[in-house]
Amino acid sequence: MTKDNICLGMIGGGVMGEAILSRLLAQKVYLAETILVSEPNAQRRDYLQQQYRVRVTADNRIVAESSPVLLLAIKPQVLDAVAVDLRDKGQENDRSLVISILAGVPLSKLSKVFSRQPIIRVMPNTPAIIGAGITAIAAGENVKPEQIETAKSIFASVGQVVEVPEYQMDAVTGLSGSGPAFVAIAIEALADGGVAAGLPRAIAQQLAIQTVLGTAKLLQESQLHPAQLKDRVTSPGGTTIAGVAELESNGFRSAIIEAVQAAYYRSQQLGLINS
Repeated sequence: MTKDNICLGMIGGGVMGEAILSRLLAQKVYLAETILVSEPNAQRRDYLQQQYRVRVTADNRIVAESSPVLLLAIKPQVLDAVAVDLRDKGQENDRSLVISILAGVPLSKLSKVFSRQPIIRVMPNTPAIIGAGITAIAAGENVKPEQIETAKSIFASVGQVVEVPEYQMDAVTGLSGSGPAFVAIAIEALADGGVAAGLPRAIAQQLAIQTVLGTAKLLQESQLHPAQLKDRVTSPGGTTIAGVAELESNGFRSAIIEAVQAAYYRSQQLGLINS
């Protein structure tokens, strides 16, 4: 395997890794032959090679040594094993930029593994799978502006990108990382409400999904504050204000706030465990 034209290396070829990979190729950020992916599962390697025509290997060392940009797309609990693997095999590539999507793993822990390399920590979310995600990035020490731009170009392929200081990454995890689950529950509840009111399940779900999707798009494109949109829909003595009053009496707004805070606190705890 020649290494001369490798532009991006990925350690881990799971769901999120594949999502990023597929979007990078679709957006032509990288060519397939310039990407090298290490994946321990042989069937998964064969799938990635056949589906995307990228290069694959079972050897993390080869990827780490040959890639100017190294994307870590593994589970947090696997990091220590990968670190031992790279250390035992003499991984030496001080020039490569390391980008980590490991949830809850701080830059301080990553710098113990890649002590002489620039590191960027990122937090994408599940809608990245369809190119509608949002990713927060936090740069470590010695990261150059052009390397930040490289990270932004990679994750712009799966949605929007924001840059934050690392101390805000736990809050990002609580909001955009965990948020898709909260939104999914809200959509499910809307559909359940429609069924309770007499709608067929399929119609209720379609209405709920499109209502949330359309509302989010309207807020994004109009730049309205959510409260302004709510007020536009809420007529005096009408149906919407009756529903809003019920939400308020049942603590809907507080429940969402507390859910984000709970996820934020849990992310902090995981960060301490993984530090």
